[in-house]
Amino acid sequence: MAATMKGPGIFLAQFAGDDAPFNSLPAITKWAADLGYKGVQIPTWDARLFDLEKAASSKTYCDEVQGICAETGVQITELSTHLQGQLVAVHPAYDSQFDGFAPDSVHGNPQARQKWAVNQMLLAAKASRNLGLDVSVSFPGALAFPYLYPWPQRPEGLIDEAFSELARRWAPILDVYEDQGVYVAYEIHPGEDVFDGATFEMFLDKLNGHKRCTINYDPSHFLLQHLDYLAFIDIYHERITAFHAKDAEFNPDGRQGVYSGYQPWINRAGRFRSLGDGHVDFAGIFSKLAQYGYDSWAVLEWECCLKHPEDGAAEGAPFITDHIIRVTEKAFDDFAGGETDRGQLRAMMGID
Repeated sequence: MAATMKGPGIFLAQFAGDDAPFNSLPAITKWAADLGYKGVQIPTWDARLFDLEKAASSKTYCDEVQGICAETGVQITELSTHLQGQLVAVHPAYDSQFDGFAPDSVHGNPQARQKWAVNQMLLAAKASRNLGLDVSVSFPGALAFPYLYPWPQRPEGLIDEAFSELARRWAPILDVYEDQGVYVAYEIHPGEDVFDGATFEMFLDKLNGHKRCTINYDPSHFLLQHLDYLAFIDIYHERITAFHAKDAEFNPDGRQGVYSGYQPWINRAGRFRSLGDGHVDFAGIFSKLAQYGYDSWAVLEWECCLKHPEDGAAEGAPFITDHIIRVTEKAFDDFAGGETDRGQLRAMMGID
C-alpha cells in the first residue's frame, strides 16, 4: 500500500509564551489549526502546555489532552524531550549553561541533574504510549563535542570511550522505550556527539543496533555542515522516523566559513532561516522521503534570525502542504501493460 506523509505539523517550543494564544494548550492548538496545521509536536518541559508526570501516570489526562487537540482540529505528532535528552550526557564545560534546562533543585549537581533527565525520558516513554504515539523526538547529549577539532591531537581512545559511555547511558532508556513500543528519534545536530551520519553509526554500533534508536531528520543542520542531505536519506531512510522541516542558508565570504567566526546569528555565514527562505532543497527531500515510503509527520521547526515567528508559522503550513507528495498507487504506464505468462516472457527473449 502506498504511504503518504502526514502534515503539516508544527513544533510548539519556539512559539510557547506567557501571552495568549501561546500560553495554554487549547489556545495554541487553535492558533495552529487556524493557520492550517494538522498536527502539533509538544515540548514536554513546558508546563504551560503539558504535564509530563501526569501524562505518564494517567491515561485519563492523556485522553483529555487528545480531546483538547481534537476539538481544535489537530493531532499530536510526537512528544519532544530535546532539553531532557540533552542532559543525559553533558560535558562539564557546559554544566552552568545546561543547568537552565533543569529544575533549580538540581542546579550545580551534575549527577542529580542527569538522574532527573533519565527519569524524564522514562516518563516520556510512558506518556507517549498513553497518548498512542509510536515516536518521540529528542537529543542524545554530548561528552566529546569539545574535542571536535583534533588540535591538540586527541588521545587515542577518547572518542571511543565517549561513545561507549553515551551508549551505556542510553541503552537502558531505549530498553524502556522498546517495552512501550516507542522509537526515540534523535535530532542529529552540532553540539551533540551525534551530529552526522558517521557519528550516528558510531552511536548505533555501541548500542548494538538497538531497534528504538532512530533519526529525527533535520536538513538545516546538514546544509550548514556541507553534508549531502539527500544522500543521507538514501543511506539512513530505514532509521528515519521523524522529520523537522527547517531551512538554513550558507553564505561564506572572505572573513568566515562553516564556523562563522563567533558571530551572532544574524551575522553568521551559516544561519537558520524561515521555511522557504533558505537554501535547502525541500522538493528533493520530500521526493526522497516519498520514494522510501516515509509516512510519519512533516513538522515545521521555526528558527530564523530575521523573520517574525508568527509570519514564519503562517507561511510554513502552506509550504509543507504544497510539498507533500500524495503517493501514487498505480504506475503511470499501467495503461500500456497487459497480462503475461512465463512462456511469453521466454519467447520475448528468444528462449525455447
